Amino acid sequence: MSKRDYYEVLGVSRNASEADIKKAYRRLAMKYHPDRNAGPEAAEQFKEAKLAYEVLSDARKRSAYDQFGHAGVESTGGVGGSGDFAGGAFSDIFGDVFGDIFGGRSGGRRVHRGADLRYDLTLTLEEAVAGKEVKIRLPTLVDCQFCGGTGAEPGSRPKTCTTCNGVGQVRMQQGFFSIQQTCPDCRGTGTRIENPCHHCRGQGRVQEHKTLSVKIPAGVDTGDRIRLAGEGEAGERGGPAGDLYVQVQVQQHPIFTREDNNLFCEVPIGFVTAALGGELQVPTLDGKVVLKIPPGTQTGKMFRMRGKGVKSVRGGAVGDLICRVLVETPVNLTERQKDLLRQLDETMLAGGDKHSPQSSSWLDGVKSFFEKMGF
Repeated sequence: MSKRDYYEVLGVSRNASEADIKKAYRRLAMKYHPDRNAGPEAAEQFKEAKLAYEVLSDARKRSAYDQFGHAGVESTGGVGGSGDFAGGAFSDIFGDVFGDIFGGRSGGRRVHRGADLRYDLTLTLEEAVAGKEVKIRLPTLVDCQFCGGTGAEPGSRPKTCTTCNGVGQVRMQQGFFSIQQTCPDCRGTGTRIENPCHHCRGQGRVQEHKTLSVKIPAGVDTGDRIRLAGEGEAGERGGPAGDLYVQVQVQQHPIFTREDNNLFCEVPIGFVTAALGGELQVPTLDGKVVLKIPPGTQTGKMFRMRGKGVKSVRGGAVGDLICRVLVETPVNLTERQKDLLRQLDETMLAGGDKHSPQSSSWLDGVKSFFEKMGF
C-alpha cells in the first residue's frame, strides 16, 4: 500500500512554516493518540501523523523528502520507529510537541519560566522624538545568590522525587484511559528539597530592586513597547527568565499635538495681520522659523512646513509641521480704538461686498432660504 504524502497527512501546504507544521501535528496528536482512542484505526492515524511530523519538522529530512519523496527519507534508515505507544510514549510525544504549553520541559520535567514584567515610562515629546537613554528601577524576583536558584541550602542538593522518579509526571489509569498529570509532590520539577535554603526559604528566588539602562529609540510614540529579553522575573529552579516590556507614554505638549509623523500647532494672529499680511516666528522642535501670512488670511487657514515634523521609529520620511491660524478678536478696547473700528466699518460698508465676500455670500443664501420657506 502506497504511503500518503506527508503534507497531506498533516493538512498543510508544501510551503508551510515550522510553526504551522507543529500546530497541525498538535491537533492530530490530540485527536488520535492511543491513550485517548482504543481502536486500531486511531493508532494507525497517529503513527502516520507522527512519521510525517518527524520528517517535516527536520530541515534536512524535509529537504530530502521535497526532492525525492518517501525514497529520500527511507533510504537513510527510515524515520518512524516501531510505533510503540506503551510506557513512556505518551510522555515523549507530549513533552516534545506540547511542552511549550506549560512553559517548556526538559526530559519530561516542567520548567517554570519567569513572569514577564511591564514598566510604564513617561517621556516628553522632545525626548520621544530625539530618543534617549534612561535608567529605570523596578522590583523583581531574581535568583537567590546563596543557593544559586536551586532552593537548597548551600552544601546540599535537591533530591530526585520518589513519587515520579524525577520525571515530573505521574500516570493514572482510569478504565480505558491513561491520564498523565503533573506530579503533585514536586509540582513537575522532578526534585524535592529536603534542606531548604535559609535565605530564600526553598523558593530559589528573592525579591529585589534592580536598575536597568534602557535605550529609547528616536521617534517612539504613546503605545509603543520596548522588549528587553530576559529582564523579567527569574524562572523557578533554573527556568528561563521572563521579559521586561517598557510601555511608552508621551506627555501632552503645551504647543504641539502629534498625529503619526506630523506635528500640529495653533497660531493666533491679530486681525490686522490677517487683513494686511505679515511675518511671525513660530517654534519647531529644531528651533524658530518664519511663517509668512498673506493678506486676507481667514481663521482656520493651514500652513504646512515640510520636514519639520517627526521621523517615526519605524522609518520612513520625516513628517511636517502644520500650523493652523486663529484670527483673534481684540478685547478690552479703549474708546478711541472703538471709534476707529466704527470708522473702519463705515468705510467697509460703503465698499459693498468686496471686503467681506464670505459674509455677503452667506447672507444671500440666508435671504434665499427665508424666501423659499415663506418666512
